[in-house]
Amino acid sequence: MPRTKFALVTGCGRGGIGEALVKEYTRRGIHAIATLLPQEESGHLLEAGITFFRLDVTIEKSVLDLKDSVHKLTNGHLDVLVNCAGIAYTMTAIDTDVVAVQRMFDINVFGPMRMVHHFHDMIIRSAGAVVNIGSIGGIIPYLYGASYNATKAALQHWSNTLRVEMAPLGVKVITIISGEVSTNILKNDAHRRLPEGSYYSPLAEEFHRHVTRTPRGATNRFKYAENVVAQSLKSSPPAWFWYGSFTGMIRFLDTFGWRTVWDSMLWRMFNLGKLKQAHTLRMSKEAAFGNE
Repeated sequence: MPRTKFALVTGCGRGGIGEALVKEYTRRGIHAIATLLPQEESGHLLEAGITFFRLDVTIEKSVLDLKDSVHKLTNGHLDVLVNCAGIAYTMTAIDTDVVAVQRMFDINVFGPMRMVHHFHDMIIRSAGAVVNIGSIGGIIPYLYGASYNATKAALQHWSNTLRVEMAPLGVKVITIISGEVSTNILKNDAHRRLPEGSYYSPLAEEFHRHVTRTPRGATNRFKYAENVVAQSLKSSPPAWFWYGSFTGMIRFLDTFGWRTVWDSMLWRMFNLGKLKQAHTLRMSKEAAFGNE
């Protein structure tokens, strides 16, 4: 009789990609194990009958406690680890709060590193797979996302090397290049405003609309989960799996376009002409004042 297969997914709060992933693994007959932050509400997982444990990926002891719990549950096997836990930080690069970004790196980049470091033996024993949830933000210079984009670019390149290193040990590593997906990741950033005196102040209204937006044309998270889970269970999955709104166009331009192909597109999309005009006027006034 074949043993039960197990998939561990981090970051399974209500309304996110992680929740959709564990429900899809369960639908496919795999024992899904979800993680939630210590204070997070768990009703959505209890209703679905999904096993869950508390986890903060930034705390070593929390990861070790989870490993003990999972090891007991699975008898030391883990067929899939999905590093899904992550947060966003929306701000111009020049106005970045570095302390806030350090926390984001701790979750988005060092979190997956901790998980793989502590769970790799269980994954190797199962000849399993590691799935790292990346983003088109790690590919294109999407405005106001410099720091978030940096975390995803770092994760994606770390994942590349992890893939090569794990291959001799029989483990598959898949990087998901996610497009726009309908989740609630933006909700914790909706309060954010440009700091007083920012060079970007002429775009304060546009920035406010950006952080409070509902993404248009976003891919349904359950459809996304269906496709990602299918890839993770393949015997020979792709190294990078692009899925979600706009990934087709972005993949094409990233492959065949020049490095600055995005600049003019993003200039128009984010109304940077308005910023340039305001900046030119400001510099002219300062020069006139200085000559008086």
